[in-house]
Amino acid sequence: MEEAKRPLRGLVFGNLVDFDMLYGHRRDALGYARELEWLDGELPTLLNLLGERDLLLLTADHGNDPTFPGSDHTREFVPVLAWSRATEKSGGRDLGTLTTFADLGQTRSKRSAARSGY
Repeated sequence: MEEAKRPLRGLVFGNLVDFDMLYGHRRDALGYARELEWLDGELPTLLNLLGERDLLLLTADHGNDPTFPGSDHTREFVPVLAWSRATEKSGGRDLGTLTTFADLGQTRSKRSAARSGY
């Protein structure tokens, strides 16, 4: 939240490591649920801080089902949620199932894709 309040031209990277380290690998489904509820409660405040040209990407680097036996990574799909004021105004769209984590770096708007020739 503090970073979103500052004027910035660039990238802010936040790692919500507690989802993984404290709840996913420890198979604490209730703790994981509480953490998700906390994030859900914080998102409206964060979105209100973002400007017209800001883009919020929420994703993960791997699956980690807190109800699965063991403590290793699991294989479910990883969500990718992208939000900007423009996507909110247009109603958003489904990005489909991406084939690799690298696809996130290639995700861009139609406008920027047209400018770059992609």
